[in-house]
Amino acid sequence: MATKRGVKKGAAARAMPGRALVVAILVGFLLVATGVIARRSYGIRQQRIGVELQHRREALEADRVRLDAEVREASSRARLAPVVQQRLDMHLPDQGQIIYVPRVTRAPHDSQ
Repeated sequence: MATKRGVKKGAAARAMPGRALVVAILVGFLLVATGVIARRSYGIRQQRIGVELQHRREALEADRVRLDAEVREASSRARLAPVVQQRLDMHLPDQGQIIYVPRVTRAPHDSQ
């Protein structure tokens, strides 16, 4: 009887490493799958943030262009001449007294 019990314990002991290996493989697979899902979720979140920042940048660049145009218009001679004549009591110079300086245009910013 002692031998039968010894054989049964030995067989059960030999079967356990196989089960433990299967459990370890399944746990390993679960951990790897969880890591892949977490990495993809992080990537999707980062991509959304990047798209939002790009939209915000485009809106700010459009505002900058609009404001540049408003400043250019507000500082034009046609706009300033009546104001200067009324508020500062100045007059327009003769054609021989006018010197036109070419406007320097700024290069557009690189969009990266």
